Amino acid sequence: MGGAAVDEGPGGVKAPDGGWGWAVLVGCFVITGFSYAFPKAVSVFFKELIREFGVGYSDTAWISSILLAMLYGSGPLCSVLVNRFGCRPVMLVGGVLASLGMILASFSTSIIHIYLTTGVITGLGLALNFQPSLIMLNRYFSEKRPLANGLSAAGSPVALCCLSPLGQVLQYQYGWRGGFLILGGILLNCCVCAALMRPLVAPKTLKSKELEQDNEEQAEKKKPKAKLLDFSVFKDRGFVIYTVAASIMVLGLFVPPVFVVSYAKELGNEDTKSALLLTILGFIDMFARPTCGVIAGMKWVRPRCVYLFSFAMIFNGVTDLVGSQAKDYTSLVIFCIFFGISYGMVGALQFEVLMAIVGTEKFSSAIGLVLLMEAIAVLVGPPGAGRLLDATHNYMWVFLLAGCEVVLAAVVLATCNFLFIKKEPSASADKLENITVTEECSKDPDVNDEEEKGAREEQEKETKEELKEKEETDKEKREKVEAIRPESVTVDSQEVEKFLKEPQKNGDMANSPETSL
Repeated sequence: MGGAAVDEGPGGVKAPDGGWGWAVLVGCFVITGFSYAFPKAVSVFFKELIREFGVGYSDTAWISSILLAMLYGSGPLCSVLVNRFGCRPVMLVGGVLASLGMILASFSTSIIHIYLTTGVITGLGLALNFQPSLIMLNRYFSEKRPLANGLSAAGSPVALCCLSPLGQVLQYQYGWRGGFLILGGILLNCCVCAALMRPLVAPKTLKSKELEQDNEEQAEKKKPKAKLLDFSVFKDRGFVIYTVAASIMVLGLFVPPVFVVSYAKELGNEDTKSALLLTILGFIDMFARPTCGVIAGMKWVRPRCVYLFSFAMIFNGVTDLVGSQAKDYTSLVIFCIFFGISYGMVGALQFEVLMAIVGTEKFSSAIGLVLLMEAIAVLVGPPGAGRLLDATHNYMWVFLLAGCEVVLAAVVLATCNFLFIKKEPSASADKLENITVTEECSKDPDVNDEEEKGAREEQEKETKEELKEKEETDKEKREKVEAIRPESVTVDSQEVEKFLKEPQKNGDMANSPETSL
């Protein structure tokens, strides 16, 4: 946790930090929005479902619970599939399943059918999209990864602000069956996002192709098969600390957004004013996530990202503790503003910290195991808060419990990281520097030697060609001179005899062969 991991994709491909990575970021933005906002957006149809099937609100609430449970609990399954087939195929199948579940739900005749279709099938489809998209984002970004995580996490509040009003319009216009059918068609956009997840491939040159093939053959013979689910991440103390802290945090993190509207109604506010609190919270959250990503990417902040994450959790927990004393609507509005800021910070940093702990190679397995642990906490947290509310009939205790849980998670994370992983950052950083230096010096020596030889041979060829051209030009000049010299030097013998016999007058110019010519 205290160290950094070398962020290289499969086969040692370094993260490009841009280029096609921005298209991957757009796809991850949309997938994150669907994954987190869809369980809340479906709640718009609960009243219609209660009338249709004659069930209670607790029965319909299981739809969102099953969706979230599938999103978190199927993490190990996603890890196995990604390690076996890759991110893009898994996401394509997930997009089809997410759409198919909603389409089948539109033909349901009982609430159990909706549990199986919307809850299980659609939840599994969203899970098969959410986790691989984060893996691809981690492979494409290294230097700009905090910013990329913040921007992708902003998809959740943006999608919530869009899907909830859309769900209300669809319910009024087409009913819950038509709304489910249209939402199923919208979820097919997950397949479009999956198509953007192009795997990273190392650039190949003509000279290194043969060497790379030989190296790959040797590596395949020597290396064992890759593990479908790597449990060795539990040997990393940083990962264990993060998993424990994240599980405690999830117990109370999602409780206030669930109960804040009911809390406002309990204080005597209208339904529209109470629902406006979630809009305020989502609007603040929308801008807090990318802003926190920018801050986390700063040079002096990024090595201490774990402590920034701890601060965000303490901020969130203290906000819950103070919000428990709210007595009017104004105080609840202030609570939602600060909760939106802290909630956005937590959302932007939670996966960034995990990526920094385990690196790219083990991230696919690590995120699956973390989500599985969080799934248990998600199923326990809100229902436990609901039972506390039934026993006390006071929302103050609900918010106090949620705040204490989040603060406890922050204390566990920061304290354990400081005590047990205090000296590892410098050591790991030194190792990374040595690794990068040795890799640059010793990486593919045969390839470097051949490149130098090839460059020398090309230079020698060029010099030889230049010498040949000079010799040819010199030969041409000599031939021209030899062709001209005989005509200019030859003298007729008769003219010489004439010159010697004939006397010249004083003052006259002698007609010599040279002057005549």
